[in-house]
Amino acid sequence: MKDPIIVLIREDLRIHDHPALYAACQEGNVIPLYILDEESNLGEAKKWWLHRNIEAYQHSLQSINGRLWLDKGNVEKVLYKWVKNTNAKAVYWNRTYDPDIYQRDRSMAEALSSQGIQVKTFEGTLLLPPWKIKKDDGTPYKVYSAYYRTLRKEEIPKPLPAIKRMEVPQLQDDGMVLNDLDLLPTIPWYHIMESIWDPGEEAAFKRMNSFLTKRLNDYSEGRDFPGKGLYSTLSPYLALGIISVRRIYHNLLDTENKPIEPFIKQLIWREFSYSVLLHYPESPTRPLNEKFAEFHWESDEEGWEKWTKGKTGYPIVDAGMRELWATGFMHNRVRMIVASFLTKHLLIPWQRGAEWFLDTLIDADLANNSMGWQWVAGSGFDAAPYFRIFNPTLQSEKFDEEGTYIRRWVPELSQLPNRYIHKPSDAPEDVLKKANLTLGADYPYPVVDHKAARKRALAHYEEIK
Repeated sequence: MKDPIIVLIREDLRIHDHPALYAACQEGNVIPLYILDEESNLGEAKKWWLHRNIEAYQHSLQSINGRLWLDKGNVEKVLYKWVKNTNAKAVYWNRTYDPDIYQRDRSMAEALSSQGIQVKTFEGTLLLPPWKIKKDDGTPYKVYSAYYRTLRKEEIPKPLPAIKRMEVPQLQDDGMVLNDLDLLPTIPWYHIMESIWDPGEEAAFKRMNSFLTKRLNDYSEGRDFPGKGLYSTLSPYLALGIISVRRIYHNLLDTENKPIEPFIKQLIWREFSYSVLLHYPESPTRPLNEKFAEFHWESDEEGWEKWTKGKTGYPIVDAGMRELWATGFMHNRVRMIVASFLTKHLLIPWQRGAEWFLDTLIDADLANNSMGWQWVAGSGFDAAPYFRIFNPTLQSEKFDEEGTYIRRWVPELSQLPNRYIHKPSDAPEDVLKKANLTLGADYPYPVVDHKAARKRALAHYEEIK
């Protein structure tokens, strides 16, 4: 009998292009093991998504004669227990780059190796390891455009084929069942998410193929318009590794006569975010631009409450926040608008907004999330200048001209004519009456005045220039 190899499953719930699992299947009996880290801060939305995709992954493994063992607790202690109880001679995993997990994994590898357990780690998260792309002087890039040009010249390994069959040992310990992980909330608030997001690799490939064949042509010009639905919706599947980024990248390269570069740039932005996270592990909580460590933020609990609930009185902001709450997702342009509103109109720290997104997004990703919030707040590398303050009304008029997106998520405004749907507070009384809308009752007045908020934000910025 071949010695068993434990493959530590994390955010790589797939059987295609899974380097660790693929290697183990070539070498021995495989024990795919998922350990829920009880010390992690998984958001509630992502917990639901994780539950559904572990369930789908169990079925995928069963279809190739495999299975998934489940456990939870302190990852190091639980893994050592499984190594001992199964007499495993090796442990494989795909690397993950959350700073705390990355350092823990390195310590865990050293401890296992010292006990004679072979450890192999693989790149299963990114196109290339995040230390690969550096400047000529060996330092990491801080400017995205230069990073993009350098990475684009690199040869990206082709994705591995899907595993067709695996051999698993008979173990006395069956581990836990999925419900033991307690990932689902006691109150089932996720019904809308259930109707939108299908879990598993098959669903991920279906979405990818639909995007490449039906929407890629119009992506470059249409991606910023939330009402047009021209974005990929692949981020939730990338966030749990249900589909591999190398698979998406090479499918793009194989696509003929279509503009692939705009979407490739999005994939490389993700790579850039991970490079920043690896080299600056404090970036999820500390500004990369040290000047912003002295920035004077406000403590506006009323503003925070209205922002989180989508009741700011700015329809495009409220539509985004309500979409997030209902679906666990938000259009990328709208993410920038709501983040700018929080940090510049309300002067609430970007870290607080980042935490909210991590709790409510099913595509929550520490690297992308931190990078995005620091970019909007003006405190990150290659960030938008702080003095570039989105006017939410103008953004709404430009990117949701007909109010399609707003009407979907803020239905109390649905009867307003296009002229006023972006700023209901400007609507005459007769228009409001015809739309069956009473401001202050059915829909709030703006929580702040844009011009006054902009002036205040710029005054705060002047203090740290």
